[in-house]
Amino acid sequence: MDVLTQLWQRLIQAGPRLPEPLVIGAALLALALVLVVWPAVRLLTTISHEAGHALVARLSGRQLAGIRVHSDTSGLTVTRGRPRGPGMVLTLLAGYPAPAVAGLGLAWLVSVGHAAAALWLTVFGLAAVLIWTRNLYGLFVVGLLAIGLALASWYAQPLPVSLLAHLLVWLLLLAAPRPVLELTGRRRPGSDAAQLAAITRVPGLVWCLLWLAVLVAAALAGAILLLPGLLVR
Repeated sequence: MDVLTQLWQRLIQAGPRLPEPLVIGAALLALALVLVVWPAVRLLTTISHEAGHALVARLSGRQLAGIRVHSDTSGLTVTRGRPRGPGMVLTLLAGYPAPAVAGLGLAWLVSVGHAAAALWLTVFGLAAVLIWTRNLYGLFVVGLLAIGLALASWYAQPLPVSLLAHLLVWLLLLAAPRPVLELTGRRRPGSDAAQLAAITRVPGLVWCLLWLAVLVAAALAGAILLLPGLLVR
């Protein structure tokens, strides 16, 4: 009970807001990681991507069979239900926007001083993904990320926790467009865009442009939340 009480206190306790230079520094570090160590960062986007598929599949009434995260940074979410129809379309749509949508939600929490809550909600989300993960590599990566964030959130002081939360948010927001850019203009028969095109007869390029618009809007909204001073200059 003491552990649960401490966890609850960490979830509701507001921490210090970072000075603007540190927020910008976290953004620049996240951008550097996206550019320099993309395979590692892509694992984070893949986990978020597959979590988006899984969540929307359940909300739309489809059955979730499992999630896989592979060592080549690709992922797969298997659902059961009608091969066409709104549920399938929504499930396919949800993957690419998921990292940025999650990042935007976490950005709001961080912007109101709840960096610890943002990290713990991420841990809980990873735990849910872990339950549905069906391959060893996926279990290892998702579990390692969840344990790392949990330990950091539990033992670190408020300032490092806030820094870590800002870095996580910027990674989600800034990394999300890259997989869509890589997909745009390429013919991948099994991709989300290709499957949506087959179901809806709307070209895959249109879906890619729609995703990019959503991701750019989320990144801008997240930047405004984390750097409100930029609007008043």
